Amino acid sequence: MQTSSSEQDRSGHEEQCTDVSSLPGIRSLAAGAAGGVCSVLVGHPFDLIKVRLQTADEAVRRSALDLLKSSLTRESRIRGIYAGVSAPLMGVTPIYAVSFWGYDVGKSLIRKLSSNTYPLTADLSIAQFFAAGLLSAAPMTFVSAPFERLKILLQVQGQKPHERKQGTKTLSGLTILRGLYKNGGIRSVYRGSLVTFARDAPDSAAYFATYEYCKKRFTPKKEDSTKRSLSFLAVSVAGASAGIVMLIPLFPVDTVKSRLQAAESKPRISSTVRSLYSRGGIKAFFPGLGPVLLRAIPANAAAALGWEVTRLALDTS
Repeated sequence: MQTSSSEQDRSGHEEQCTDVSSLPGIRSLAAGAAGGVCSVLVGHPFDLIKVRLQTADEAVRRSALDLLKSSLTRESRIRGIYAGVSAPLMGVTPIYAVSFWGYDVGKSLIRKLSSNTYPLTADLSIAQFFAAGLLSAAPMTFVSAPFERLKILLQVQGQKPHERKQGTKTLSGLTILRGLYKNGGIRSVYRGSLVTFARDAPDSAAYFATYEYCKKRFTPKKEDSTKRSLSFLAVSVAGASAGIVMLIPLFPVDTVKSRLQAAESKPRISSTVRSLYSRGGIKAFFPGLGPVLLRAIPANAAAALGWEVTRLALDTS
């Protein structure tokens, strides 16, 4: 399925997105939020398995298949594979909305900075898309860090040996959030923010650069014009490709972040890295990579489709 899309209209949309209260800015936020919801609903079961593999004690570490079976048998089938989904669902609206809005703002700023030598209606280069993605990580991390912390704590509940034996009562997200703030203030809520940004900045840059490249490469041109039509198949392929490209180089950073945010004490980044390496070498930084790669394809395809379709619907309404 294809529909008409103009780069000139897109660049005009980006120009106005710098004002979050403007109609284009609101549309950008709404489209990003829709993409995030699609991504979470499709990808959360894979993310659950990844986090439980990353944070499991070495003595009780199991395969991804064993964890999936455990999640389906110890808890109700839907609740088991969607444990901890409340935090990302509450967080996707600001996180994805701010990310995609920040990306539009980044493109707008780059167009303005390059206006003397680069036509405003021309396609941006891959390097410029990369820079715009890098800029989008700054506002996104401010919103995503506490939700990442909360999501991980929800997902690892009941996974430690003493908790399984004692049948520890599952706490709600709000209860955990209150406890974090009570015991450590805002610093406890935002623990792991630096590592989150270290992951998200190159992560976002690689994602958006790959996405734009693949979308342009796989989108057919209209027969009677040099403009390209928006292809839903191309969007899906581009989203899935971007998700895979951004994952592997930054997966070790994500593992360290998960360990930091799941810890009951206050470990340092350096000590966490040393601890992981002493337990299993380089391989210890890649637990749960299989489920993550499996998640990347459908979840990122769904996010891209949700983003593009919602933006198209809002722009034509």
